[in-house]
Amino acid sequence: MTTMTRRIFGKTIAAAFGAALIATSAFAAGHSQNHTVKIKSFAFDAAELTIKAGDTVTFINEDGAPHTATAKNGEFETGRLGKGEEASVKFEKAGTFDYFCKFHRKMTAKITVIE
Repeated sequence: MTTMTRRIFGKTIAAAFGAALIATSAFAAGHSQNHTVKIKSFAFDAAELTIKAGDTVTFINEDGAPHTATAKNGEFETGRLGKGEEASVKFEKAGTFDYFCKFHRKMTAKITVIE
């Protein structure tokens, strides 16, 4: 092997290692999931949902009436969702989040976030 070939070989190995490192980092960072909670028939279709920290929940209103998904502790609020509208909330930390609809307070559900 000549010196030039060794340099090229070294650069090729370094580039491959760098690409593998980037791919691994992207996979580790991208492990979060998106969950969907549909709002229909004046209820949240997942009365209890367990997710991991870093996951996102998308609330989709399928009712004709407006709804919200509002945390009782104030941690999140989707705002008013009309028919066909949606809002996403990312949960960064572990905990239990009871929530309700501001317009229809009997509509309640819970999201548990684990590490």
